[in-house]
Amino acid sequence: MSIPTHVAIIMDGNGRWAAQRGKARIKGHKAGVQAVERILEAASDAGIQHLSLYAFSTENWKRPALEVGALMALLRMYLRMFVHQLTRKQIRFHHLGSLEGMPAGIRTDIRALEAATAKNTGMTFHLAVNYGSRLELSQAARRCIEDGLRADQVDEAALEARLWTTGVPDVDLLIRTSGEHRISNFLLWQSAYAELYMTDLLWPDFGPAELQAALEDYAQRERRFGGI
Repeated sequence: MSIPTHVAIIMDGNGRWAAQRGKARIKGHKAGVQAVERILEAASDAGIQHLSLYAFSTENWKRPALEVGALMALLRMYLRMFVHQLTRKQIRFHHLGSLEGMPAGIRTDIRALEAATAKNTGMTFHLAVNYGSRLELSQAARRCIEDGLRADQVDEAALEARLWTTGVPDVDLLIRTSGEHRISNFLLWQSAYAELYMTDLLWPDFGPAELQAALEDYAQRERRFGGI
């Protein structure tokens, strides 16, 4: 079976999962983190080289302050806990997004986890926190100007070299859970030719079997990249 090199997942549905069970939204987010742990294992075992998970967008700051605070506390707790799983599976961690505006403690924990796993030789886990593709693209364009490039030097290669995913292969398979059919400002440039897979399952219910089903569906696709 053809295995995609880079799989990206928009993890959606934590709040609805909790609401269906009469629980607070933070319980849904905790269940969502447990799903992350399962998918990290399954993706690594499947031979995927890059896994990008959309955890918190630049637009998510608009949510109620209480929920944002709880999410940041949950993120910080799991950033510290992830090191054991990532080390055991030889997974390298990479933060995808802007560190500006994030709590100082989380910035410290992100850098620490990246340093602790930098020499791991297995799959790379890209966690998108405070990520927005439009911000990424605008910052890449700004860097072209700051680097002194002339207008005729600003091409696809110049922009790509200044993205947060510099050196990372484009997305082959983009998965979204919860039945929504949009990509929500996630990896717009990198997903230009990605195969899309949408599922009605809420993220906390998405597990290794569901990932395998997505991979099998991907293997049946014919990718032409604009050709015949």
